[in-house]
Amino acid sequence: MTTPKRRSILSSLALASAGCLTGFAQNTPRRTPIGVSTYSFWGFRRDDLRDVGKCIDLAAKMGFDGVEILQMQIEDFSPAALQKIKRRAFMAGVDLIGFSTHQDFVDPDWLVRRRNVEQTICYIEQAYALGIPTLRINTGRWGTSKNFDALMANRGIEPVLDGHTEEEGFAWVIEAMKQLVPAAEKCGVVLGLENHWGLGLTPEGVMKIVNAVDSPWLQVTLDTGNFLEDPYARLEQLAPHTVLLQAKTYYGEGRWYTLDLDYARIAAIMQKANYQGYVSLEFEGKEDPMTAVPKSLALLRKHF
Repeated sequence: MTTPKRRSILSSLALASAGCLTGFAQNTPRRTPIGVSTYSFWGFRRDDLRDVGKCIDLAAKMGFDGVEILQMQIEDFSPAALQKIKRRAFMAGVDLIGFSTHQDFVDPDWLVRRRNVEQTICYIEQAYALGIPTLRINTGRWGTSKNFDALMANRGIEPVLDGHTEEEGFAWVIEAMKQLVPAAEKCGVVLGLENHWGLGLTPEGVMKIVNAVDSPWLQVTLDTGNFLEDPYARLEQLAPHTVLLQAKTYYGEGRWYTLDLDYARIAAIMQKANYQGYVSLEFEGKEDPMTAVPKSLALLRKHF
């Protein structure tokens, strides 16, 4: 039997405990989780760093919380191989936080667009198999630039294909995205439209598509390095819709351009938008990633 005195003591302890927990929750800021893209190691050119498993181990050793996988970096898509990647990340103690893919819906040929839709549905299913909650997608582009070097020389701006209009391009992309949403919802994988080249070059272009599709399964993957002019105002427009923040660094100078990004300012923009998700490092400089990636992590930890 509990005496009145004992009940009073227990009640006081419970209230004190609750007060401690409440105080802890109020006074301890939540640490922003920081991941790294496997692209930061491979960069399309370092063959010894292409293996995704190796990138996962390096990320864990360097102190990252998660890993974003560049889809084209995977060489074996068999179910067993994908589960092996998932197991490796789990054993290394890092989350798989994003799946970065490529597609092109800016094409007048509906068969080309349909093939890209079907391929992207395959990517969604691969992300599901890996347990990855969000997938980066692009609009694609007109293909009127001679090559990527020429596109970069023109600051990412590309002429519209002869005989067509920008409005046609947006209609094609929106139609394709609407076809992807059911697969995304079924697999529980949030699509993140990146502010990339093509029709996603501007925040207005990105939001035109996101608003037209009007689904919680299509949001924004926000890349800090893809607005070459007036980046902060543009980042601020997309911040409230962001599901994954990709943070660029350029140690050793970039291959096509170098941006001197103010990450204290960017962190403040994301905080104002109440962004609570992952920051994913995309290192794009010429320096050895074995030294540049840890420096990048320190920079991001300082500001986020």
